Amino acid sequence: MYKLISGLLKLIIVKLSNSLEVQGKENIPQLHRYVVTCTHESYNEVIMLGTAIYPNQIHYMAKKELFNNKWFGRFLTSLNAFPVDRDNPGPSTLKRPIKLLKENKTVGIFPTGQRKKYDEGAPLKRGAVTIAMMAQAPILPAAYVGPNEIKGLITGKAIIKFGEPIETKHLPKDMKRNEKLEYLTKELENRTKQLQQELDAYVNIK
Repeated sequence: MYKLISGLLKLIIVKLSNSLEVQGKENIPQLHRYVVTCTHESYNEVIMLGTAIYPNQIHYMAKKELFNNKWFGRFLTSLNAFPVDRDNPGPSTLKRPIKLLKENKTVGIFPTGQRKKYDEGAPLKRGAVTIAMMAQAPILPAAYVGPNEIKGLITGKAIIKFGEPIETKHLPKDMKRNEKLEYLTKELENRTKQLQQELDAYVNIK
């Protein structure tokens, strides 16, 4: 189902309506084993991020409430999404994405944990960094600028920009685990903020 819908969306969004511009494609790792993060204001980022990386498939972490409806839950599962309990995260929350990464698959996480403007000061949660570090996988930061309404996927113009991957394996051995988490979280926050600022400047110039 993911391949079918993603292929259709790419045809409509990229080839027919030309409503997506992707910057920093050279930063996308050739191996699929990485965590991709993105700023999050609406559901459009989910679609555009998947389209930008297609044909590689993203396995999205999604809040468990979206799976309460049996049929909608099955639909999300067919699109490679899997539920997580954001209010009470436990060890099981990490097992699924780490397993996917070790199977050389891509995991998509929106670090703010909610649809919220990045510049509103939403703190980056440690989940993405923790998962990437435990799986020894790089983090691919991305930022989004564009319409937030679904109709804007076709009628508007969106831009996804990827930054340089953040390696999680080559940190100093004398750093403690919490220090590594703090360092990587801050690095992800800084790179995401920079990407967002660069996109905002690019849009203003245009």
